[in-house]
Amino acid sequence: MFSLFAKKPILDKASQDKIVAGIVQAERNTSGEIRVYMEHHCSYMDPMHRAKEIFGKLKMTRTAARNAILIYIALTDRQFALFGDVAIYEKAGGAEFWKSAADRLTGHLKKKEVADGIVNCIHELGKALAAHFPPDPGVKKNELPDEIVFGK
Repeated sequence: MFSLFAKKPILDKASQDKIVAGIVQAERNTSGEIRVYMEHHCSYMDPMHRAKEIFGKLKMTRTAARNAILIYIALTDRQFALFGDVAIYEKAGGAEFWKSAADRLTGHLKKKEVADGIVNCIHELGKALAAHFPPDPGVKKNELPDEIVFGK
């Protein structure tokens, strides 16, 4: 059905495939998990608070080693947050590591390199996960789905 008010998709199929491939590649070397959540707007709250809310709704605290990371992006509002569970947040280097990763993602987003910026961020976060959480044969290989989750 045609709608005069249909929303434009957040990402095209090629960009989605590129990001999912980046997640799969990054997770090959770690027991950690990376998820991407995208929506158009986050106008009613701070993006970090929204990321924390989404992290809980996606049940990302249920990883065996508490080593999941969420990349949250509100594309139209030009806001984002990187949210790591307790273990990876501390082991990756605390606030300094996360600020550095966020600064690099900001640079890509300012140049409208959304997919490339997210993939580069995924690789950077994946390296930190691999350094501190190598593959663990005792943990189910993929505890969380690799697809992008789209909000409103």
